[in-house]
Amino acid sequence: MKPSELPRRAGVGFKPEHFAAIDAERQPIGFFEVHAENYMGAGGPPHAQLGRLRRDYALSIHGVGLSIGSMQPLDSEHLARLKIVCDRYEPESFSEHLAWSSHDTTFLNDLLPLPYTEATLALVCDHIDQVQALLGRQMLLENPATYLLFEESTIEETEFLADVARRTGCGLLLDVNNVFVAATNHHMDARAYLERFPVQWVREIHLSGHSETIDDSGAPLLIDSHDTPVKDQVWALYEELIGRIGPIASLVEWDNDVPEWPILRAEAEAADAILKRAAKRQAA
Repeated sequence: MKPSELPRRAGVGFKPEHFAAIDAERQPIGFFEVHAENYMGAGGPPHAQLGRLRRDYALSIHGVGLSIGSMQPLDSEHLARLKIVCDRYEPESFSEHLAWSSHDTTFLNDLLPLPYTEATLALVCDHIDQVQALLGRQMLLENPATYLLFEESTIEETEFLADVARRTGCGLLLDVNNVFVAATNHHMDARAYLERFPVQWVREIHLSGHSETIDDSGAPLLIDSHDTPVKDQVWALYEELIGRIGPIASLVEWDNDVPEWPILRAEAEAADAILKRAAKRQAA
């Protein structure tokens, strides 16, 4: 099984509207990430642009539609399309979410949470084994941003993720913004969560912005909206984490209300500066 091997640099999610600016000159970007489902067509401009980028940069392919946590079997047609994309571009990394998003023939435009039980653990592990066997590469599993908790959960989320990694050999994608969003929504300590996280299996980190609203009881509710710069609290958690565990490939996600390329590049450069400081301390 081919391991995930992104450079320990900062990357960004590629957006087609940025292609001309990116292609005009070499960018200070460690890697680009794309959503697999956007490249499951046969050809056209999306593939032409991605093929051009792939020649010069490392690539992470991030899935949003496998529905790893679904109670039903994985969609064989979706898996086949995913394999074609991965075989075509040979990414340094492939990742998916600890979530479900489909039932029968209904596909939901959301990443829905799971109860953390032994039955769910066995199901998720079986699905990851299937994906990794078909792709011939390690999959990274991302921790979710959640807005509710299940009473039937019997396993802590960090323990659940550690068990999945141990049983399947998959890696983990640690989304720091998701940690902050979920911790705030559930009145938990984000730093304590990160201290319990099984970082030995982390191969990639995600950073993004979130929005704030109010729930029905009048309490603050954070939404993992990917439509703002990375918040100061998330930067602080990230810098503490990198200072503790060392540099790891780190992606800035910005999927809605996408800014001009220089703004997104500056976010990646801020992450890269944190990674470089950690690398210098590690070397010293």
